[in-house]
Amino acid sequence: MRSFLPGLSLLLATACLACAADYKFDGKISEPVLRSYLARSMTMMESLTDGTDSADNLRMFTSCGGKFFGRGVYLWGHESTLEKKIAEAKPKIASLHATDPDIIVEACIFEIVTKEVDQIQIPAWAFEGLGRPVEKRNFRYADMIYPYGKGRKWGANGEVPDISQPETELWFYFLAATYIDAGCEAIHYGQTEIMDNNDPHLDHLSGILEHARAYAQKHARRHLLLCDAHVPSGGLVKDGHLMMDFHAFPLRIEEIKETPRKGKLELGFKDSLYGRSKGGISPSGWKCDQLPYLVEFDNYGRSKTPGEAGAGVFWVWGWDEITWFSQQGKDDRDAWLRYAWKWVRDTDPNGYLEMPGYRMISGALDGRKIYRANKPGEASPEGYDQEDTIREIWKSDS
Repeated sequence: MRSFLPGLSLLLATACLACAADYKFDGKISEPVLRSYLARSMTMMESLTDGTDSADNLRMFTSCGGKFFGRGVYLWGHESTLEKKIAEAKPKIASLHATDPDIIVEACIFEIVTKEVDQIQIPAWAFEGLGRPVEKRNFRYADMIYPYGKGRKWGANGEVPDISQPETELWFYFLAATYIDAGCEAIHYGQTEIMDNNDPHLDHLSGILEHARAYAQKHARRHLLLCDAHVPSGGLVKDGHLMMDFHAFPLRIEEIKETPRKGKLELGFKDSLYGRSKGGISPSGWKCDQLPYLVEFDNYGRSKTPGEAGAGVFWVWGWDEITWFSQQGKDDRDAWLRYAWKWVRDTDPNGYLEMPGYRMISGALDGRKIYRANKPGEASPEGYDQEDTIREIWKSDS
């Protein structure tokens, strides 16, 4: 087992968080303020754009004391629905900020583009923001993907975009600006490393992030955009400068073979991020040996044998992480949240557990499609009832 001795900056940041959480920033964010947000983060996956009345989800998040509303709005393909999703999300984001103006809402730009992008007309401001001549045309899917069919396919009509392509840069800038205008102050860039195969020196990624941040400086609520991504390598660093404001990764839960359907966290298990988050100079200018990061209950489907051990590399008893968690009994879910929160904080003080609030599940034995932490009732009849536990954990942590 490896041990970690936090440096002076980490001790000071942790002490500051323990004394009084601070959520104030403008233009730049300090390390203590960033940590305050990560310590009150919750995955609320697409809950702002699911086509339902989200009032109880927003109530649950704010009543728990949430400050970082993770993955609230995004596309996974279906690009033609963007305008409709933004129209639904914008008033809900405004409602969150009316309740608590400190809340950060996160959007996502994922590692997928489909042929539906050809249906979206490019506004003049997108060309102008990148210093390009204005054209009257739609986006072009064929100009975003890896050449010669080298990219990963997402079904018959989608692929992983290549961020070295000028069209991808234009699309990502358009998306980032659209989310910022809707009230978002953070963007998760998904599996950036599989979009970056033609960018060995991170020049294109750096440009994409610089353009998004420049737009935020002028248009975001607090003149800042927080960027993160899943980083199996431990982080993306260019000339000593960190590309992301914080890192993110799945929890990577290990099956306990001798105890049916139980799981644990283990330092060094698979490609888990614990102890591996790279450091450098943050986009806000402060230095760190290891960049703070989130670990989340990831969703990626189910195996052919849900409920059984040994199904494959990243399955947890045949499920993805959030579905596995949802299939535990209520008392076991509550206990595992307490265990995971403490284990992450004790194992690597740079890591923070992102609480599960709202996330899709796959192959659940009870037939449900969404995990909600909400208390069950008329507003959320299929709530899994973890909000009191999340509130208790956060309250004791403060």
